[in-house]
Amino acid sequence: MAAHPSQGIQTLLEAEKEAAKIVQQARQYRVQRLKDGRSEATREIEVYRRAKEDEFKAFEASYAGSISNAEVAVEKETDVKLQSITETFEAQKDQVLRKLLDRVVLIKPELHRNLKKGSLRGPEEQ
Repeated sequence: MAAHPSQGIQTLLEAEKEAAKIVQQARQYRVQRLKDGRSEATREIEVYRRAKEDEFKAFEASYAGSISNAEVAVEKETDVKLQSITETFEAQKDQVLRKLLDRVVLIKPELHRNLKKGSLRGPEEQ
């Protein structure tokens, strides 16, 4: 009988070892699945990020083109206006210069319109 109880204990120990192996395998399987899940999520995130970057670049390129077109149109309009102003200046600069010189050189002394007649009294009249 003594062999029989030790054989039962031996069987229990072997079953416990087998259970520990199964638990260890389950833990390793779980850890591996977590690692696989992380790597798969990382891949999916990378694919999504690339897709969004491409979408943004396309969006940016479409609007950058319209911005450069608008910029070219504004520059053309500015050049036309600047040329018009320059032509007007060249055409009228002699006339304006002549008027300025006439005002500076030809002086007509006049009393100010607000000055009342008779308000000019000399020192002997006071």
